[in-house]
Amino acid sequence: MSKITREDALEYHRLNGKPGKIAILPTKPLETQRDLSLAYSPGVAIPVLEIAEDPDLAYEYTSRGNLVAVISNGTAILGLGNRGALASKPVMEGKGVLFKVFSDIDVFDIELDVHDPDELIRVVAAMAPTFGGINLEDIKAPECFYIEETLKEMLDIPVFHDDQHGTAIISSAGLLNSLDVVGKDIGEIKVAISGAGASAISCAGLAVRLGVKRENILMVDSRGVIFKGREGLNKYKERFAPETDARTLADAVRGADVFYGLSVADVLTPEMVKTMAEQPIIFAMANPDPEIKYELAKEARPDAIVATGRSDYPNQVNNVLGFPFIFRGALDVRASAINDEMKLAAAHALAALAKEDVPDSVLRAYGVDSMKLGPEYIIPKPLDPRVLIWEAPAVAKAAMESGVARKEIDLDEYREQLAYRQGMGQRVRHFIMNKAKAASPKKRVVFAEGEEDKVMRAAAQVEEEGIGIPILVGRPEVIQERVNALGLRCCPQVVNPSKFDRLDEYAQAFYELRQRKGSTVGDAQEQVKEPNVFGPMMVKMGDADAFVSGLTYQYPEVLRPALQIHHTRPGADKAAAAYIMVVNDRVYIFADATVNIDPSAEDLAEIACLAADLAHQLEIEPRVALLSFSNFGSTPHPLSAKVQKALKLIREKNPGLVVDGEMQADTAVVPEIVDERYPFSQVKDANVLIFPSLEAANVAYKLLARLGGARAIGPILLGVGAPVHVLQTGDEVRDIVNIAGVAVMDALSREK
Repeated sequence: MSKITREDALEYHRLNGKPGKIAILPTKPLETQRDLSLAYSPGVAIPVLEIAEDPDLAYEYTSRGNLVAVISNGTAILGLGNRGALASKPVMEGKGVLFKVFSDIDVFDIELDVHDPDELIRVVAAMAPTFGGINLEDIKAPECFYIEETLKEMLDIPVFHDDQHGTAIISSAGLLNSLDVVGKDIGEIKVAISGAGASAISCAGLAVRLGVKRENILMVDSRGVIFKGREGLNKYKERFAPETDARTLADAVRGADVFYGLSVADVLTPEMVKTMAEQPIIFAMANPDPEIKYELAKEARPDAIVATGRSDYPNQVNNVLGFPFIFRGALDVRASAINDEMKLAAAHALAALAKEDVPDSVLRAYGVDSMKLGPEYIIPKPLDPRVLIWEAPAVAKAAMESGVARKEIDLDEYREQLAYRQGMGQRVRHFIMNKAKAASPKKRVVFAEGEEDKVMRAAAQVEEEGIGIPILVGRPEVIQERVNALGLRCCPQVVNPSKFDRLDEYAQAFYELRQRKGSTVGDAQEQVKEPNVFGPMMVKMGDADAFVSGLTYQYPEVLRPALQIHHTRPGADKAAAAYIMVVNDRVYIFADATVNIDPSAEDLAEIACLAADLAHQLEIEPRVALLSFSNFGSTPHPLSAKVQKALKLIREKNPGLVVDGEMQADTAVVPEIVDERYPFSQVKDANVLIFPSLEAANVAYKLLARLGGARAIGPILLGVGAPVHVLQTGDEVRDIVNIAGVAVMDALSREK
């Protein structure tokens, strides 16, 4: 994972002029007087009366069944301690984002300025009718135990303190698989635990439920080993106070098969690790710095299986593998609680999933050729889309079998419903990046505007996330100064055209390309120093694989020299551009929005074929609609006739392509219109939209992005003879990284 700078974090949280990470969107129309009457008075009175008679109907008529409260008082924020309720809000919003993205659960984050446990319990209990479940977060121990236990007794909805149980569930899955790898019996192992807070006690408790003997667990807090008879123990620590002569962490670790770290950085030394049993299992889960660094643990004991809380090492113990899917399963059977059976089911489901063949999409996401159960893969990856399909049904099944479910469901049908929730739209960016990361060797992406802060930051992400090898065009001393000022760790390759050792060779090659276009040798020598000439020439001369520019340039300033150097692709007469438009869970390709102002019928035909090729790169089966103000000849006009001619040309050139037109935009994207009025059409529910002019396409994508909340990825150049792609003025760092990923994907497609 790339290093997160202060500027990255602050920019992310205030991005696009809408501070924060979550918002509320209506789920019903409110466009007419009738809609208003149904949404509020008088229509709303009907479900009110129904729910008053039968409270369970709140799950049918309100959002309660898919709404979770994420509640904190800020007394134990991540690794930051007691920073207060308000300071916890970014974390709670983040939790809400994870709930929504990974399991499609809506969240209200609630930060309570309450420190008295009983008062907090009263407040939470009073608001419980609003929610289908309550996720307690970042509340310090030991109060968190009392708060959760009391609320679970009071309420008939799931109450789950993730700091306790999340880490326990994920680490339990890792423990099960680690023991399989090393061939040890869970009933015989000895476990040392550094830490005695909420997470540590929950991990120990779930380990016992899995089969670890309680007397084989030694827990160590800030005062040393917890043992029977030690003064000052609370009732939660007393559960793990065996008779033992061990008094220090070193004593506890000696001969242990397993180490659980839920404490602070660097408390476990290499010398301690060397005293552990054969093939030790080390879960150093303190964040952001583990109890022992991964490298030190492996150096001390090469036979060890090591897991941490970090994403930049194997075996990340990440709570996002737990809570979204546990709540998904619990909510969908209307569970009254999340019990131990459901937690164990989640752990076993994750352990089982890690033994399955890993999909190519996950391999691409992590830049590896293979991934199978072993010392460096004991837990599924957070980006594995199968986690939802495996874990939520296991939790739902356990809820039904243990008697806390109030709704019985068919598990096979449920799995299909969960798969339907995973819309492709939200995964388009991951798909592109996964393809880029899978490149071997890594593709070299040259950025013309290497001295721009945004470009440097994007280049750092491209390098550190394995998307490609960035090359920055600019002055090395200027770039290095800015890299240091921005706190970036990367040391990008920098090329200064004026001092480039192959400049004369580049100039001669450029002159040969342009000598019959009015260029002289002297002109070529000067022009090749320009970043938008030099960058494409690097690709031409084999010193780079792709080129990106445009943050500070006008579109033609980038495209014109690229076409002069690379011309169009074989078989293409025109260059064009497309946008990938992500609308909720749908993906569309819009073309051409930036290049051809008034395309002819022949141009439209070529643009359509190029856009369909892009769809195939994205593994989308294209359904192409040629847009117009007319539907299949309804309005005779030269403009609609142009589109009709384009359709004829496409069918002659590419008879296998699913394409139709001319058609209006709503006809193209609303299947019911085609079914009712134009059943003869080859296309309904189109996903590739070809606009009759640049004006129409440009207006459409910008309105959809600004007013419709769509996510636009692009522009993506099509038909150019090399992987050249253009940024837009004002693009954010993420946009630049996206285009870099597109450029790499483009370079890969040309190898086939």
